[in-house]
Amino acid sequence: MANTYEFDVQMTCNGCSGAVTRVLTKAKEQNVISSFAVNLDKQEVRVTGDAEYETVLAIITKTGKTVRSGKTVG
Repeated sequence: MANTYEFDVQMTCNGCSGAVTRVLTKAKEQNVISSFAVNLDKQEVRVTGDAEYETVLAIITKTGKTVRSGKTVG
């Protein structure tokens, strides 16, 4: 069953959100996650897939962006 996670990620520009989008696109292509949405204005990243929370968190933190909080939403 797929999980949905929501992360509060410090992103200040399109470059920041682009970096997060690139790593999540790669994870999606490798079937680690099934979908994601990056919202720069809200500094929010929502990820759905079978991956564990810690796995998704590690993928996002690879960008060097600060993840201020995260939670399971579904």
